[in-house]
Amino acid sequence: MSGINILPGEIEASVELIKKQVAGVKQKNDILIFSVHWGGNWGYKIPLDHRELAQEIIDKAGVDFVHGHSSHHPLGMEVYKNKLIIYGAGDFINDYEGISDNHDNYRGELSLMYFPKINQVNGELISLKMVPMEIKNFRLNHASKADAIWLAEILNKEGSKLGTQVKLNEDNSMDLDWHRK
Repeated sequence: MSGINILPGEIEASVELIKKQVAGVKQKNDILIFSVHWGGNWGYKIPLDHRELAQEIIDKAGVDFVHGHSSHHPLGMEVYKNKLIIYGAGDFINDYEGISDNHDNYRGELSLMYFPKINQVNGELISLKMVPMEIKNFRLNHASKADAIWLAEILNKEGSKLGTQVKLNEDNSMDLDWHRK
């Protein structure tokens, strides 16, 4: 269901609510994206309940793609049963530039544009291309090679815990690699 929906605190109740709402709107060949504002603003740790909820709504509610956001920097990604889970997309447009917050080591000025290709029949991820961007002077700019390498290293470190890796291409774009099942 489009709009803003507040989920109950328990995972089981949240899954049932989402399942009921999805059943009321999803039609044949629809790709259902579940966008959720969750987690902290800084840090790479993905809470176990986030992973559990994401996997359960894929298993039981017909969700094809989980788009998590709240973190001010990209987090690791998972492909669960060939369905994409972005736990934290990072900022894309923000108004935090110039505010000192003692979180410089997370490089919140670096962002990603995500371009997933999803099979319309079964909702499975075919590919994911990402383009690293830098937020500077309140504008999005293509990230430098050095910044793209830094971001790829972070995504590979964090993604290794979730079964994903990124391949950095000559043009600084990245392709997601995962263990296809």
